[in-house]
Amino acid sequence: MSDIPDWRLRGDWFDTCSCFIPCPCTFAQPARPDQCDGVMAWHVREGRYGDVSLDGLNVVALGVFTGNAWAGAKVSIGIYIDRRADERQREALQTIFGGHAGGWPAEFAGVIGDVRGIEYARIDFALAGDLGSWRVEIPGVVLASGEPLTGPTTRPGERVQLHNPPGSEVGPGAIATYGHATANRVKGFGFLWDWLGRSSKHMAFDWSGPGDSR
Repeated sequence: MSDIPDWRLRGDWFDTCSCFIPCPCTFAQPARPDQCDGVMAWHVREGRYGDVSLDGLNVVALGVFTGNAWAGAKVSIGIYIDRRADERQREALQTIFGGHAGGWPAEFAGVIGDVRGIEYARIDFALAGDLGSWRVEIPGVVLASGEPLTGPTTRPGERVQLHNPPGSEVGPGAIATYGHATANRVKGFGFLWDWLGRSSKHMAFDWSGPGDSR
């Protein structure tokens, strides 16, 4: 990877999926029920790839798999990249998220079976500062949103969280805030579903390439 520049991305990730709560994927267990239909959304708060700024850009993936993605089951995905990205930014995001620039995305690429395509679209991403809600929309294609879990013994202002999850989609050492999906509607890349009220979770991510110094 001698031609890969230093890079780093920091931001927020969440998913909505058809799994029963809590999502077993984060525990490195098989999907429940057996097939997982999910939306994954990334918002880059701060990012660079060499001298290319990636601040504020978004990526969304639609994915389906059966069984346990951490134990050999392969995920079929379609990817949407923020249409605000210019040519250099698009190339950088495709290189990183495609696993070609090293770091955690290169490891995560091992669970991907086939990529149905890459498209550029308007992506509207929103996240409450207190993790009280999260939402992403691609008009006419994707609406995915979630709210944190709560219950009779949840202390006010505190979130239901899992530290150091064994199946973190954003890499080691993450903190997963568990929620439920308030929307999970998809019509894109041949995928079609509407899973209201199933699993959702948020995690922050901090990735870098092999040459990056923190």
